[in-house]
Amino acid sequence: MYKVLVMDGISDMGIQLLYDAPDVEVEKKNGLTEDELVAIIPQYDALLVRSATKVTDRIMGAGDKLKVVGRAGVGVDNIDLEAATKRGIVVINAPDGNTIATCELTFAMMMSVARMIPQAYKKTVGGEWDRKTFVGVELRNKVLGVLGMGRIGSEVARRAKAFGMTVLGYDPFLTEERAEKLGVKLGTVNEICAQADFITVHTPLTSETRHMISRPQFELMKKGARIINCARGGIIDEMALVEAIDTGIVAGAAFDVFEQEPPTADHPFLNNPRIIVTPHLGASTVEAQENVAIDVSEEVLHILRDEPFKNAVNMPPVPANVLNKIQPYFGLGVKLGEFLGQTVEGAISEITVSFSGDLIDTDTSPLTRHIVKGVLSHQLEGVNIVNAMHLAKTRGVNIVVQTSAASQTFTNLITLTLKTKSGQRTAAGTLLAGYGERIVQIDQFPVDFAPAGHLLLISHNDKPGIIGKVGTLLGSNDVNIATMQVGRKTFGGSAIMVLTTDKETPKDVIKQLEQLPELIAVAELTL
Repeated sequence: MYKVLVMDGISDMGIQLLYDAPDVEVEKKNGLTEDELVAIIPQYDALLVRSATKVTDRIMGAGDKLKVVGRAGVGVDNIDLEAATKRGIVVINAPDGNTIATCELTFAMMMSVARMIPQAYKKTVGGEWDRKTFVGVELRNKVLGVLGMGRIGSEVARRAKAFGMTVLGYDPFLTEERAEKLGVKLGTVNEICAQADFITVHTPLTSETRHMISRPQFELMKKGARIINCARGGIIDEMALVEAIDTGIVAGAAFDVFEQEPPTADHPFLNNPRIIVTPHLGASTVEAQENVAIDVSEEVLHILRDEPFKNAVNMPPVPANVLNKIQPYFGLGVKLGEFLGQTVEGAISEITVSFSGDLIDTDTSPLTRHIVKGVLSHQLEGVNIVNAMHLAKTRGVNIVVQTSAASQTFTNLITLTLKTKSGQRTAAGTLLAGYGERIVQIDQFPVDFAPAGHLLLISHNDKPGIIGKVGTLLGSNDVNIATMQVGRKTFGGSAIMVLTTDKETPKDVIKQLEQLPELIAVAELTL
């Protein structure tokens, strides 16, 4: 019999699968301290929690039989993932269970901001019969911009079509073929901001998406646009939104999330008559709470019974002999993916990984997962070495793995190629004794640099004086160059320059670099 401890008042209906399982014994407890959990956890094979229980290194260290920790929800901030991975404990979550709940809340917010329902309600119950103030707009024949076309964004788009709306969609992994199936027209963030009557965001919060909509985007919007955020606080610049409302650009906004939760009492959203706010209710439905519990219960049963499972958010156990051989390459694989993933434009349709040298006589699938994780992590939140392949598949990204007997130059070489509609880019990396992780090729150009820190990747024509001009411009703007690599194939032809800088290069300096003669493209990368 497997013993499962269920915490935090998880719905009995949601865990009925566990109650019904003949090989599982379920116990429910609430409000235990860390010391109390440490005392009883040795007898359990699985632990299910929501957000209240903190699953610490100490608790998992005491769980001699613990095979899996399940989070009945999406976020796993309350679980020490590193400690779980170190002990071979699988951590799972339920990323799909709240999809419909969040989608429907988005529409509730969209209709509320279109018709000013909360404001009208407040006046009416206050004794005022005011019909003139609350003249709203219809959704029919309006343009809806959906930034983020994952599970929730796609469901929103489907419903918007039923409302007679024209839908524009943006997602770094949205291909034209998938957009056509969804009835969505592809657009950039700026194009959508310029054309949409309503804009809703459904992206994770990453360094790329933080303040995705800020003052420059508000300045592009047509007067009377309306904004909805039921995703993550910080995707939309809150202060810039208030300014856009005050200046008449934005007619109204509805937010379920804040950059800081709960917001301070003096937060400008709380007293603005054109902004509707709710306390992060995206997953707060009876069905969603039951669904996440059902999903995590199914996964727990699979893991306990050594059956295939999904939705793990950490690394499953790898045989020791395989791990010892490929583990030194894990960091290189992630960095190689992160590097090349930041250099391509458009939706990635194919990821090709080629291994050569000694790596070909072992199972490289865990290493492939690290590489794919690196590629996707620039655009997606919560990507890890367990779910990376699944996330790639759901976005229509084809994964190709190749091997060759030997590299002409290096004992082991990992070559990564990313294909998009606009073309493809390649980078290769290896481990050098005494030097560690190195990227040794970008497209057709030989280079040699460590994939770390702040990098500038510059494509240029090979002309005298280019290096001096770049160095002078950066130096005059207080950007110190730590290392420099230049690669070319022929004299006077195309070339690349890779610079490591001590700090992030300001955007205005990037623009100045782009204006230099003979420079073709400048990209700032962070690893």
